[in-house]
Amino acid sequence: MGDSQYSFSLTTFSPSGKLVQIEHALTAVGSGQTSLGIKAANGVVIATEKKLPSILVDETSVQKIQSLTPNIGVVYSGMGPDFRVLVRKSRKQAQQYYRLYKETIPVTQLVRETAAVMQEFTQSGYNLVCCSGVRPFGVSLLIAGYDDNGPQLYQVDPSGSYFSWKASAMGKNVSNAKTFLEKRYTEDMELDDAIHTAILTLKEGYEGQISANNIEIGVIRADREFKVLTPAEIKDFLEEVE
Repeated sequence: MGDSQYSFSLTTFSPSGKLVQIEHALTAVGSGQTSLGIKAANGVVIATEKKLPSILVDETSVQKIQSLTPNIGVVYSGMGPDFRVLVRKSRKQAQQYYRLYKETIPVTQLVRETAAVMQEFTQSGYNLVCCSGVRPFGVSLLIAGYDDNGPQLYQVDPSGSYFSWKASAMGKNVSNAKTFLEKRYTEDMELDDAIHTAILTLKEGYEGQISANNIEIGVIRADREFKVLTPAEIKDFLEEVE
């Protein structure tokens, strides 16, 4: 039976040393829409596909990129409802830090706190706060920010592990996207070039025609103000890469 007999237990290691529920969570991430991030010399860009389940859905109500603080943004691949929970928890943590120290939370610290929340949901099948069973979060996050240490990009996975990246991708087309990024990325890349590269990376595995309405792009520059680009701004960048 291998590891399959352990697949319903969150807190029991299989003989191969795996927590199989985390493997399932990573499968949920891998079936999600492609998201990516690129750290440039003067900022960070995060981008994602935004495929709607029906043409009747109001596209303005679907937002896959969110701001956690004025200088930190996040995008996800995986389960949207889980993402909303983590956004709320991260914003609360950032606000608690601000109330205590009267300054915005460093990017690395917010990443660490968010990763700690995700790790807690892999360590216990019972939550003392809500008195019910829990499961790992079915999302991976790309967190982009700019603070005294410059532009930063982190990826956080369902296990609670996190790493700093120069460029990374996740979701359905992760293998092709990472291969493309490895070929195109350079250390001295400017932010506008990073945005062009992000669009081209999404185009690599996109089924159909990329448009300003079916992708989202967020950027953080040296002014430390995270911004989600409008469809009109995305359209301008699309025209530049065509």
